[in-house]
Amino acid sequence: MELLNELLEELPEELVRQVFTHASWSERRSDSYVRLAFLGDSVLALAVTTHLYPRLEAERFGAGRLTKIRAQAVSGPSCRAVAERLQVPERLSAAAPEGLGQNAAALGATERVLASVIEAVIGACYLHFGYQRTAEAVVEAFAPEIEQALENPVDYKSALQELLAQRGEIVTYTVTEELGPPHSRTFEVAATVDGRPLGSGAGRSKKHAEQEAAREAVERLQG
Repeated sequence: MELLNELLEELPEELVRQVFTHASWSERRSDSYVRLAFLGDSVLALAVTTHLYPRLEAERFGAGRLTKIRAQAVSGPSCRAVAERLQVPERLSAAAPEGLGQNAAALGATERVLASVIEAVIGACYLHFGYQRTAEAVVEAFAPEIEQALENPVDYKSALQELLAQRGEIVTYTVTEELGPPHSRTFEVAATVDGRPLGSGAGRSKKHAEQEAAREAVERLQG
């Protein structure tokens, strides 16, 4: 976390302002963190993949397992944890226009916003410092989440399927909403059983959103 914090502190003021500007706070969406988050999402995935690839034996870890481990390491909850360690909620509140108060605090408490801001931080660092320094900082910042994914890999869709099979039930995943421009699309997915909602999730791909919906459903069933 120390390296990413150092890069953030060294960023030019205009990039920092964009990183911590929610789309609803600006007349032009391009002045918000949306485009930077789109870029940072790709940099984050590449940095974690490049870190994982040589560590995992080819015979035991095929592309499918690598994909699931990476997805867990960079998931919404993982990004939120990193954002909280980087004090993103406090930084967002400080950057909010005057008069927003609790609304700004509420935005800074949502997983989707925190994940997007962390991706925007990574995108801004990539633009200003290049890939190598940014990737090194990313791997350090996400180290606990990467180790958790390696030690306790979880495929929430499979876990949910097993839980429901014991009841003789089948889950259905449905895209309920697509948000953002084509180059930065976010999918919202609902996991339902016989029309009964069990969980919902969002992600930059339908598969990621389905995993998030399954995670919420598993937590609800086990809670």
